[in-house]
Amino acid sequence: MYSIKDFTPRNYQNEIFETTKNKSTLVCMPTGTGKTLNIILLAIYRLNNIKDSKIAVVSPTKPLNAQHIKTFSQKTTIPIEEIALVTGLTKPENRKELYEKRVIIATPQTLKEDIINNRFSFKNFSLLAIDEAHRAIGNYAYNFLAEKYIQDSTFPLILALTASPGGTKTKIEEIKSNLHIEAVEIRTEEDIKEHIQEKKAVWFEVELSPELKQIQSLIKTAFKNKANDLKKIGFTKPLSLITKGDLLMLQQQLRKNLSQKNPSTFYGISLTASLIKIDYALELLETQGLIPLQEFWNKLQQEETKAAKSIIKIDEMQNAISIMSSLIEKNIKHPKLYMLRGIIRNELAQNPKAKFIVFANYRNTINEVINFLSQESSIKPTKLIGQKSGLTQKEQISTIMDFEEGKYNVMIGTSILEEGLDIKTGAELAIFYDIVPSEIRSIQRKGRVGRTQTGKIIFLVTNDTREQGYRWSAYHKEKTMKKTLQLMQKETQATLLH
Repeated sequence: MYSIKDFTPRNYQNEIFETTKNKSTLVCMPTGTGKTLNIILLAIYRLNNIKDSKIAVVSPTKPLNAQHIKTFSQKTTIPIEEIALVTGLTKPENRKELYEKRVIIATPQTLKEDIINNRFSFKNFSLLAIDEAHRAIGNYAYNFLAEKYIQDSTFPLILALTASPGGTKTKIEEIKSNLHIEAVEIRTEEDIKEHIQEKKAVWFEVELSPELKQIQSLIKTAFKNKANDLKKIGFTKPLSLITKGDLLMLQQQLRKNLSQKNPSTFYGISLTASLIKIDYALELLETQGLIPLQEFWNKLQQEETKAAKSIIKIDEMQNAISIMSSLIEKNIKHPKLYMLRGIIRNELAQNPKAKFIVFANYRNTINEVINFLSQESSIKPTKLIGQKSGLTQKEQISTIMDFEEGKYNVMIGTSILEEGLDIKTGAELAIFYDIVPSEIRSIQRKGRVGRTQTGKIIFLVTNDTREQGYRWSAYHKEKTMKKTLQLMQKETQATLLH
């Protein structure tokens, strides 16, 4: 018989366990409140009660899976030799032997590949635990795994975990359907506030300098002039209300009509592609700065597409790029960089041991932020990026350890820093260098701070730009998400009572 060790489940974890042991459940709780321990409770229960059965835990990244291995070895009496870590780094011929073990912790893509190639089957598995379950949309591997598990397992039960499944009922229902979910359990910060460290949120607004505003005005004019041509393909929405989402949707609709070989369809696709690129250039200027904009422009000049060539010919864009080049020569920076450095400098003056996590959307921005912060002797920055961007799993884990041990005091990262990583001696302060409209990413980011002590979250927002819209978009989506989940939970409870 296996058992848990070195932790006592909290009341809400026990309540959730009572639901999860009978029904496939989606569990939504704030980051840092012990969602992973609910996997442990259910895993022990299923292994002890279903003879010779196994369990599988899937997470999207290798560092997250490495953390699950650590949690199982530290919090259960399951021998470490009975726990297997299976990722794409494991040779296919070696995986079959690993699948003989009782606990399989794996990346979803690897399991999917091995099912397709008949190296793995869910037949004897009594639990499939899915971490970061908000990814279970579209064609993501989780959906395939859940379907195969329900089909093949003799005693199927699914536990899906996330801090943020999405801001619309449609999206949450899609996740529930894809993962064969029967029940929902949600606990908000208010529900379990005695177990959560306080987080203070502060918004800092910055103004673009007159030189940057000049570039902004030129790019906006280029966009407006180009957008006038949308009337030629029957798009009638007022120019001031056109969003990136509108353009992407229009482009999608036009692509569906490609088979008709209508000249206006080809024109429309090229036009929307141009507008999306101009809009992206504006976003880079407003939220990131000149270096990312310059790199985008250089890339554009190398493209052979009609859309890229048409943008390069626009007078306003050429003027904007000319001003950009002269400002880069003068070492003019986005005001956020100065604000960021000032915040970190002030915090370190009060507490020299303080640590910071900085979130940025773009890899190019991260490099610029690191170069800029490194000029200050008290600031020791490092970056955490994904494998596709150049850091191996080993380097990612090493970076986190160096940050925990104090070799670095600022860790700057892209989306990999948002999901699930448990930084033990974590940051007192998280800084959003840019604002994301996604409630999922916003919640994930906020969860990285204040895990063991009071934390502070600082948002840097550029005035008179799309970032202000992003701020309220994420806020309203998060509120809707909580209400929707609470309603679903009540429906679950009502069903259980009957």
